[in-house]
Amino acid sequence: EDNLYFYCDLLLNSSDDDFGDNESISTSDTCCTGRVCMTETAAELEAVFIPVLYSLALIVGLLGNGLVLAVLCQLRRSWSITDTFILHLLVADTLLLFTLPFWAAEIAQGWSFGTPLCKLMGAIFKVNFYCGIFLLTCISLDRYLSIVHAVQMYSRGKSWKVHASCLGVWLICLLLSIPDWIFLQQLEDERSKTVKCTYNYLAYKTSVKDWQEASRWLYHIVGFIIPSIIMVFCYSSILLRLFRGSQGFKKQRAIRVILVLVLAFFICWTPYNITLIVDTLHANRTLNETCESTIILELLLSATAALGYIHCCLNPILYAFVGGRFRHHLLQMLNSMHLESRDALCICSEQTSFSLKKKCVCF
Repeated sequence: EDNLYFYCDLLLNSSDDDFGDNESISTSDTCCTGRVCMTETAAELEAVFIPVLYSLALIVGLLGNGLVLAVLCQLRRSWSITDTFILHLLVADTLLLFTLPFWAAEIAQGWSFGTPLCKLMGAIFKVNFYCGIFLLTCISLDRYLSIVHAVQMYSRGKSWKVHASCLGVWLICLLLSIPDWIFLQQLEDERSKTVKCTYNYLAYKTSVKDWQEASRWLYHIVGFIIPSIIMVFCYSSILLRLFRGSQGFKKQRAIRVILVLVLAFFICWTPYNITLIVDTLHANRTLNETCESTIILELLLSATAALGYIHCCLNPILYAFVGGRFRHHLLQMLNSMHLESRDALCICSEQTSFSLKKKCVCF
């Protein structure tokens, strides 16, 4: 993850931006050198708490996303445009869930899965984040044009447009994950004596600071700031139109689910992105850096990243409590499953001439 850096001496102790083969690296008792000792207790607590949290998120997320997928399959003949986007959100969340055991193992005992899996898991994290916010942005634009301007960006008769948009989103997300494929490596930190999956910006003997800042600001601007501005504008316009009473209750209820999903996304991911922006400014010395601020940022990045990971198991819960249509079909599906299992445990007697009805005993 971005909060794991093993080249802090390079960034703190060198006066140059570029580091060549003959560059001397200071090993004095800097903030980074002491950080390992000062956060040892926090690291031990993290090694216990985070794996348990990720395990619970994995179980709840797989069960919840499985139920959503079952309901969507049941409703496949009457899918709305939003349902198609939700299906792709479901795929992105499920992919992220499968990476949680790897991150939990890394926190507990270090990364032992090799560089290829390190690149893959890091790329899946980035693709999921980008995909989630881009798909929510597409839904926001569709709802904005439909409600505010009465323009249908997608039509039921041309569902291929929706799938083409989702495919385009996936391709863009894959392109944005290229830095992870290039720089993520399995590396050993000599100070903490642990192996981590982290970014090696020295791999190509170029400017550490330039590569780090470029990848960070790409993540901040393209992956969070621009989509956030678009969604805030779209939903502000939608809410103003709805409050004026120009739309019916059905449309107001339909927009409620999407609005809750967007709010949940921002609640879960905004703390991580704000902390990451502060850490970016801290790393390039825009903000004053001290040992205390470095330690606090490291802990905050770990905690807010965990909050972001938990988001992938929240959507099914939100569907169940906010989406009336989803809740209705889920209860209907569970009720039919209950009746089928009950009928399977019933023993009925054969119909005779003395009895017009079968007699059944259910267990």
